Amino acid sequence: MTDSNGINRRQFLGGMAILAGATLIPWSNSLQASEIRRKGGKLRISVDQAVSVLNPLKVRVNPEYLVAELLYSGLTRLRPDMKVEADLAESWQANDDLTIWTFNLRKNLKFHDGSDCNANDVAASLNAILDPKTAATGRKNIGPIQSVQAHDAHTVTITLSQPYADLPIALAYPSAKIVSAQQLKAGIDSLAQHANGTGPFKLVSYEPERLIRVEKNPDFYDPNRPHLDGVDVVVYPDSTAAGSALISGDIDLMMAISADDYQRFQNSQGVKPLRVASGQFLNINMGCDQKPFNDVRVRKALALAVDREALLQFVAGGFATAGNDTPVNAAYQYFAKLAQRHVDLAQAKSLLKQAGYANGLDITLVASDKPETRAQLAIAVREMAKPAGFNINVETMAHATYLSQVWKKGNFYVGFYNMQPTVDSIFSLLYTSDAPWNETRWNNAQFDAAVKAAQKTTDPAKRTQFYATAQQLMHDEIPSVIPTFFDILAAERDYVQGYQLHPRGAVFRLDEVWFGKGAPTRS
Repeated sequence: MTDSNGINRRQFLGGMAILAGATLIPWSNSLQASEIRRKGGKLRISVDQAVSVLNPLKVRVNPEYLVAELLYSGLTRLRPDMKVEADLAESWQANDDLTIWTFNLRKNLKFHDGSDCNANDVAASLNAILDPKTAATGRKNIGPIQSVQAHDAHTVTITLSQPYADLPIALAYPSAKIVSAQQLKAGIDSLAQHANGTGPFKLVSYEPERLIRVEKNPDFYDPNRPHLDGVDVVVYPDSTAAGSALISGDIDLMMAISADDYQRFQNSQGVKPLRVASGQFLNINMGCDQKPFNDVRVRKALALAVDREALLQFVAGGFATAGNDTPVNAAYQYFAKLAQRHVDLAQAKSLLKQAGYANGLDITLVASDKPETRAQLAIAVREMAKPAGFNINVETMAHATYLSQVWKKGNFYVGFYNMQPTVDSIFSLLYTSDAPWNETRWNNAQFDAAVKAAQKTTDPAKRTQFYATAQQLMHDEIPSVIPTFFDILAAERDYVQGYQLHPRGAVFRLDEVWFGKGAPTRS
């Protein structure tokens, strides 16, 4: 048997172990004797776009992940060192071939309305996520689950269709939250109107484009958390205005900042900029099932036209590392170091000519206005690709319009993605043929087979080989150009304590934040 207490690295293939890049940020759950986690205070955190989705099973972007995390809990969650830890489940065990997992829930769990949270709610929640009718964003990301059963009030058994060592990590997916079975019976749409979770905070008010206010949950399973009395999530579409609010003390924490903001805040009294290396990236998605990108020569021509080293400064201000057209970098376990692609305009122009575009290719590249680096990348690529024969028209649009009209539908657009907890997670989210966000529609059978084989084996050497094959296929066929991986940047007032930037990008853990000396008093 394999269990959550004394996790075995050999058995779990590093699935529960630290990812390679996670050593860049220290993590400790212990305090020095001189440190005191003060209780009370209301934190104000800025986000750069509306929190349009309240249903925790359907959240898609970082501000929505933040609010879902404040209000709901999962079975497990990710620490800043990318190790998994208990959330609603206090322990778990697997059989020897990792196909049957048993999760043991904490006792006396309560939803915000005072009703009990038990194994039936867990089973109902996971089954709702797995139901295609729900359209849950985590459906393909919580593991190869075949069935979920509640054995008693505190025990859930999850049976898988194949061995899968990463299940506890997969269940920490940001939208894999536990909701009330009773509420699900009332209809999935009720989750869009009424938040009734088990999370560290309870919803007070919800104005998606302005302010989301939450207050401390007195019935949270850990009596020592949260430390704050409440959190205000304030929507600031304009980053300059948000930065000014941070400097003046109107807000305490900016969830995301630009490289320019980072430099600015280094010289701002009372403000501390934050930085952590990550697998977060921008890419250029190409519809591989449509002209002109159904021709690999066109895709490769674009990849060879991009000057990755120049982009590090132009788009990321140096707070980044060069990408190599796979979504996996050195922050991940099973990263394969492939030959780095460099700019080669002569070869790019030749490939475009071979593909039938001797006189150049006219095409529109769409970029959302959030984050602003999307448009910056689009403009840079437009200029870089001109000498190769690409005549790119950049079309920017409001993020809400992008999500409804372009995302997962368009033929040529800039994407933005957080780091995932495992290589399997990022591949299965974006690039396998059955991926929920299969934006490129590459649908490569060899790639699918390599990812599937890596999921099934418990041999680290074989997993390394299979994932290397998958990365090489992406590098060769280029379903999307991935030129840059970003460091994650944020900023806080110097009295904010306990907040650590998470390399995953979609995990925030505000239940562990407290106010030190000099914090404002707010009603």
